[in-house]
Amino acid sequence: MVKEYNEYDHCIFEGEYLNGERNRKGKEYNNGEVIFEGEYLNNKRNGKGKEYNEYDDCIFEGEYLNGERNGKGKEYNWNGKVLFEGQYLNNKKHGKGKEYDNSGHLLFEGEYLYDNKIKGKSFYLNGNLEYEGEFLYNKKYNGKGYDENGNIIYELKNGNGKVKEYDLGILIFEGEYLNGKRNGKGKEYNGYGTLIFEGEYLNGKRNGKGKEYDKNGQLIFEGEYKKGIKWNGKIKEW
Repeated sequence: MVKEYNEYDHCIFEGEYLNGERNRKGKEYNNGEVIFEGEYLNNKRNGKGKEYNEYDDCIFEGEYLNGERNGKGKEYNWNGKVLFEGQYLNNKKHGKGKEYDNSGHLLFEGEYLYDNKIKGKSFYLNGNLEYEGEFLYNKKYNGKGYDENGNIIYELKNGNGKVKEYDLGILIFEGEYLNGKRNGKGKEYNGYGTLIFEGEYLNGKRNGKGKEYDKNGQLIFEGEYKKGIKWNGKIKEW
């Protein structure tokens, strides 16, 4: 058993050595706290291991190769709940995997390419299918979306198409998408199904001509928007 120290005489490693290098089992420290424990080969993490945060919570356990996450692994939150389980390549999610929220609800299962979702299914908190298809840079790209009752509510082709967005089964938006965002004409609704906005969008925000309504359906603003806010121009207010 060998120990390594930094210039401040703090232990940064203890474990087994072979030919002057870290080999077999060992632990890494930072300010006296264990940040990694597992297997080594030729001074690098190789084999199975665990990573810890500054509060001694395990945040990852899995396989390593040449000092990086490679192979199967799991990521955890502070409460020990699994956030991700699947395959890694050079420290990135790569291959098949599943994502969960902090309460353990499955959010996504499918395939990754260097940390980006490329194909799979996403789910509502009740476990029902929310979307299935392809992703581009983690955004829905080619596929179909469903409401919580299993009804198709939109279909995307190359990130584009007419879309309906729901929140807990209530329609909150309907309109046009481009590159996975609101682009073109659309309408917004409140939680009671009342129209609160209709107009134009650009990159997910109100942009261009539009009309805004209060909760009773009374027109309260008509004019120009820019990057989501009311802009100078010809407007009417009631």
